[in-house]
Amino acid sequence: MIKEFLQLHGEYHDDKSFKDMTTLKMGGRIAHFVMPENKDELKVIVNFLKNERIPYKVIGNGSNLICGESKYEGVVISLKKFNEYCVEGEEVYAQAGVLVPALAAVLAKDGYSCLEFASGIPGCIGGLVYMNAGAYKGSMSDVVLEVEVLKDGEYFWLNADELRFSYRRSIFHDHPHWVVVAARLKLTRKPAEELEELMADRLRRRRETQPLDKPSAGSCFRNPEDEFAWKLIDGIGYRGYRINDVCVSEKHSNFIVNEGNGTAEDYLGIVYQIQDKVKEKYGVKLVMEVEKFNC
Repeated sequence: MIKEFLQLHGEYHDDKSFKDMTTLKMGGRIAHFVMPENKDELKVIVNFLKNERIPYKVIGNGSNLICGESKYEGVVISLKKFNEYCVEGEEVYAQAGVLVPALAAVLAKDGYSCLEFASGIPGCIGGLVYMNAGAYKGSMSDVVLEVEVLKDGEYFWLNADELRFSYRRSIFHDHPHWVVVAARLKLTRKPAEELEELMADRLRRRRETQPLDKPSAGSCFRNPEDEFAWKLIDGIGYRGYRINDVCVSEKHSNFIVNEGNGTAEDYLGIVYQIQDKVKEKYGVKLVMEVEKFNC
């Protein structure tokens, strides 16, 4: 029944794995995977799954997600086809599946300052809004004007004041079944050459300091107040530490990378050791920035 219904309301697959859906390249099989084409299909799918009490997970680019190895018997809804955007005066409307680096590059080329702080984050608009992602002292809360959300079976726009943004957090952490569908972001005019040069410089710095050539989920831990997570990890001697094919990056110790056939068990084994040893040595609780699912 589930398969037949989903086939009518999106692009359906029953042979997907989280390895194919996440930048960390690990995780188990997915019983049902669907990519709705538009808001009408998304609404119908979510309402059906809720009414039938079928578990589901909405994902974007999977760049901040670690998934367990056991088969997920629910439905994974991908918003990759929600990839439309347009500039409207001093704002840009972008759907949840729009990749941020690509959008940042287009805006900069046209002389719009907005997402250059996030141009190196390999996520999509929906995920970055959810996490209030940021870098270089900027974050999504600085540019988000309002967000379109599917909640309680209907679509609503929430303005920035309603989103409860804080460090790597938003209202969506308290309402995991709300779905970010699109966002409006504010634009500022700046010389295109200046923006493109800034983004190119930051990309060079990222390549020099982060393991962009290996599968990862980005920064593993949030930075504690007035401290950097990588310094604490270095302080307990865990740079380069590994369990099987999962390794703390030699280039940046707040990145845990998959060097082959790593598993969530290996990844989390390293995470928990780091948390325990940092707590013991420094009295600091490191909080994961990466989202765990089906673990």
